[in-house]
Amino acid sequence: MTTLTHRNSGLVQRRTEAIRSAAADRERESDGEEDEARRGEEADDDDKGDSKETRLTLMEEVLLLGLKDREGYTSFWNDCISSGLRGCMLVELALRGRLQLEPCGVRRKSLLSRKVICKSDAPTGDVLLDEALKHIKETQPPETVQSWIELLSGETWNPLKLHYQLRNVRERLAKNLVEKGVLTTEKQNFLLFDMTTHPLTNSIIKQRLVKKVQESVLDKWVNDPHRMDKRVLALILLAHSSDVLENAFAPLQDDQYDLGMKRVHTLLELEPEKESAKPNVNELMWAVVAAFTK
Repeated sequence: MTTLTHRNSGLVQRRTEAIRSAAADRERESDGEEDEARRGEEADDDDKGDSKETRLTLMEEVLLLGLKDREGYTSFWNDCISSGLRGCMLVELALRGRLQLEPCGVRRKSLLSRKVICKSDAPTGDVLLDEALKHIKETQPPETVQSWIELLSGETWNPLKLHYQLRNVRERLAKNLVEKGVLTTEKQNFLLFDMTTHPLTNSIIKQRLVKKVQESVLDKWVNDPHRMDKRVLALILLAHSSDVLENAFAPLQDDQYDLGMKRVHTLLELEPEKESAKPNVNELMWAVVAAFTK
C-alpha cells in the first residue's frame, strides 16, 4: 500500500513538473514572438520614416531630373519645364484624389473640352499643391486642363486672371528638396548678376530616381501602360513634356539607350482619348498628356 502511494505521488510530481515546463516553454515562445513582432513594427516605423523623408512629388522628381548635379540649375534653353511642372501639379492632385475631370456625358466630350472638378479640398501638406487646389476649387465656372496649365504658368492675356499664376515654382520646389536633404543652396556669380543655385548633395536619391525611370522601360518593361505603376507612367510622360527625360537615359550604353527610347516612344504614340476610355485609368493624367501633345 505504501509502495503504491509513493508511485502515485511520484507520477503526480512528474506530471506537475512536465506541465510547468511546457507552460514555461510556451511563455518563452510567446515572449520571443512578441519581441519579434515589436522589432518588426519598429522596422516598419523606421521604413515609414525614411520613405516620408525622401518621398518626392512628381514636380520634385521632374525638377530633379532637369537639374544639373554640380551647377544646381536647369538648362537655360529649356522652355518646356515651366508648363510641365504645372501639368505635374494637376496630375499629382489627381493621383491624391483631389481632382478629377467632369463626366464625359452622352456625347462623350473630348479630354481637352472637359472641365477640371475639385473632388476633395482636404489639404495635401504641400504648399504649392494646396495653392493650386484652392484656385481650382474657388473658380466658377470650372476651367479645362489646358486652361489651368496656362493660368498656373501665367500665360494668359486676361489681366483679371493673372492672380492664378504660381510664382517662383522652380525655386520653391528646389527649397523643398533642400529641406528633404536632396539639394543644398549656394550663390553663383554670372558676371552681370548673382544667382541662387541648388547643387545635388544626396546622389543616392537622384540615382534611385534615374534607376526607376530606366528600369520601367528596360528590365521591368511590361509592354502595357495600364499594367505600369500610374505614378511611374505619369513621371515618364511628364518628364518628356518637360524636356528632361533624356537626362535619365544619358548614362546608358548605346544599345540600352536605343531600346529605352524606343519603348518611351511607344508610350508617347498612345492616343490619350482611347487610353482614357479604358477601365481603372486616371483620366486627368491623359488629359494633361493630350494638352502637351495636341
